[in-house]
Amino acid sequence: MNASKMLYRPLGRCGTKVSLFSLGGWTTYGESVADKQTIRDIIRSAFEAGVNYFDISDVYNKGETEKAMGEVLREFPRHELVIASKVFFPMSDDVNDRGLSRKHIMESIDKSLQRIGVDYLDLYFCHRWDDKTPLEETARAMDDLVHRGKIFYWGTSDWNGRQLQDVHALCRERNLYAPQVEQPRYSLLARKPFESDVAPAAASLGMGLVTFSPLAYGVLTGKYDGGIPSGARLDRIEWLRGRYNTDACLQKVRDMKRIARDVGCTRSQLALAWIASHPGVSSVITGATRLEQLRENLGALTVQISDDVKRQLDVLFANA
Repeated sequence: MNASKMLYRPLGRCGTKVSLFSLGGWTTYGESVADKQTIRDIIRSAFEAGVNYFDISDVYNKGETEKAMGEVLREFPRHELVIASKVFFPMSDDVNDRGLSRKHIMESIDKSLQRIGVDYLDLYFCHRWDDKTPLEETARAMDDLVHRGKIFYWGTSDWNGRQLQDVHALCRERNLYAPQVEQPRYSLLARKPFESDVAPAAASLGMGLVTFSPLAYGVLTGKYDGGIPSGARLDRIEWLRGRYNTDACLQKVRDMKRIARDVGCTRSQLALAWIASHPGVSSVITGATRLEQLRENLGALTVQISDDVKRQLDVLFANA
């Protein structure tokens, strides 16, 4: 893995740049990957390959992922990292330990900073839309965190285009820092909400896009061609199994193998390079439980997506 091959893009209309491929910790570090040496090897190898953006959330294994990744990230120069975490999902049974209220945001940021072991976050995401909290309360809390130096930018995750427009309008009216980045789900198997709604809204607002689940939770790798392996995400997570374990879905992935072969890459690399070719995408968040997975994912940097390949993928995944 060669750091000189990594590309960097700005987060929309701002000066901070993130690596085109980044590393996230959902369901992995501190959870399915518990060995500290394995976690260190993967994160260190990613950093040495030029990855500067590392994506976490407080809810990932109830803070254990923040601890596990933070322990390694603290070994690197802080100014060379773009570290993100998120707030929204319940962290306990307490009625206020959830959502986007001012109370929960202010308490959660300090806990995340402590678990990761840093003084500030580069990005702090509202992990979902909260229809139980006034939008202005959330926006003012995030604006305060920017002014206090605890975060540099705030963002949203899985918000729709109308919600992005509404929060930016409110922030303009109240002279508040607006969210700079949206984190949407985007893959060959999940296209319509992103392409028809989120991406156009983000572009009009100058927001960067850092996409998650680029391999549709591993489905696009081909690992489920012959069934569901024991311990895999579709084996462990029922709602994922219901969404992707269908004959139609899995056949598309099998048919994709021919296109990848013609390009000279794996299906994983083709799927990642296809997302990276979208002009609005700042970074593609990847996951890895083994060094081999990390190397394969970062190999997408050298994959060129021609117009012909795009057309073939558009036809194959037209209804995604």
